[in-house]
Amino acid sequence: MIRALWTAATGMQAKQMDLDVIANNLANVNTTGFKKSRVDFQDLMYQVVRVKGTPTSPDTQVPSGIEIGLGVRPGAVQKMFSQGDIYETSNPLDVVIEGDGFFQILTPDGTIAYSRDGSFKLDAQGRMVTSDGFPLEPPITIPEGAESVTVAQDGTVTVTMPGEIEPQEVGVIELARFINPAGLLSIGRNLYLATASSGEPQIGTPGLEGFGTLAQGFLETSNVQIVEEMVRMISAQRAYEINSKAITTADEMMSIANNLKR
Repeated sequence: MIRALWTAATGMQAKQMDLDVIANNLANVNTTGFKKSRVDFQDLMYQVVRVKGTPTSPDTQVPSGIEIGLGVRPGAVQKMFSQGDIYETSNPLDVVIEGDGFFQILTPDGTIAYSRDGSFKLDAQGRMVTSDGFPLEPPITIPEGAESVTVAQDGTVTVTMPGEIEPQEVGVIELARFINPAGLLSIGRNLYLATASSGEPQIGTPGLEGFGTLAQGFLETSNVQIVEEMVRMISAQRAYEINSKAITTADEMMSIANNLKR
């Protein structure tokens, strides 16, 4: 019964983490380019009371044995990089990636971060930057007085200047992708960092060699499905309740044993 108390407690702790992840998914349901997470669980070690295959006579042996599990633990919290819905904004600086790839963002400490959030703005120097002022890498600078900005599917950025007919190219948006995007490190601000698990970034041109294409005037929504998260939340709550019931039952059994009289 003592074992049951600790085993059920691991179940409650695991479901608490599950609910924490679900809550974060729901909190970011309207976050541009957000990718939902999922908790993967593992069973813990087993206490072997009777070994499988133990001889019971010269001609027979135990067919199954006795193994008692000691609970559960979270094995991983994995990011799910499925494509979110795409909606039109008509803002020329909003850019969406249709398919695989990440925008490259230069952070203040010189590190390259990666993002699916294409809601860009212009800073005082005319550079395309994130909402926090972090510039695209390689940098794209829009000249002052430009009448229009065009982002092609292959990432080519052109502007039309006053009095000119032909558009002027000002840069190319390059994308990065990873062998294992689930291995990226989330650092907030819709940014990720490469890790040993994600592998080195592969840099390429949108629309070529498996990279997604770009679309101007659109943004990608979160890939969180509210109904799915609500079902997961109900499941986590019921699992938490049944584990708490197991603790209560074990406590009641201990109380009965403790109150036995000669």
